[in-house]
Amino acid sequence: MITAEDVRRLLASENDTVLILVEGRIEVIDPAALDTDEYRGALQVITREELIERAGGEQLSDRELLEQAAALEMAVDELGG
Repeated sequence: MITAEDVRRLLASENDTVLILVEGRIEVIDPAALDTDEYRGALQVITREELIERAGGEQLSDRELLEQAAALEMAVDELGG
């Protein structure tokens, strides 16, 4: 499940990071790590840049963090993640 804290971690991370779902857990990683054995098969949910564009900025209220988390969770559910 994607939480507001996951969204907060992505926004607080380095510029070039991605939120992924791997083996039932959510992680924020460098995209280069997707090619490693540890993250092979992971579902890329959203990049930091995409999230900022989608949310309209980096500084989100608690309510906005919850809304973004819910929207991302719904997208993952629709993909069968």
